[in-house]
Amino acid sequence: MSMEHEQINDKSVALSVKGVKLTGQMLAKAMQAFLKKAREPTYKRGKQSLKSLTKQGASIADIEISGDNIGSFKRTARKYNLDFALKRDDSEKPPKWIVLFKAKDGKSMESAFKEYSSRNELKRKNKPSMLKRLEKFKKLAKSVAPPAKNRSRGEREK
Repeated sequence: MSMEHEQINDKSVALSVKGVKLTGQMLAKAMQAFLKKAREPTYKRGKQSLKSLTKQGASIADIEISGDNIGSFKRTARKYNLDFALKRDDSEKPPKWIVLFKAKDGKSMESAFKEYSSRNELKRKNKPSMLKRLEKFKKLAKSVAPPAKNRSRGEREK
């Protein structure tokens, strides 16, 4: 008997309704709306674990990206509302990241990956190598003369 009582307590919910006069019909409509909302499955959005991604029942596809591009991928995925999971593959040196994503909405996924790949290509093309940038700053440092020291001890500048 006490076990049934505990189960009933665990399943109780609180429902609040605003109204001037609470009728049975109004209470019934509120309960129906609540039960309809409670039956709808809730899924995580954006970055999530592989387990929660597979629970959603959609087919899963994957791509490989390098470790330094994960931040820009997350930004693009958030923009296009993609649901994805990241998995690190340590079998290679340097380690690769595998992005697993839901393949329900193909068009938004295609546009997200096009934008992501074009952004990475632009970065690679426009960014000069570190050695070239270092040579540029070495030349600049040599061309700048050190400031002249004109003050002697005990004298004040005017």
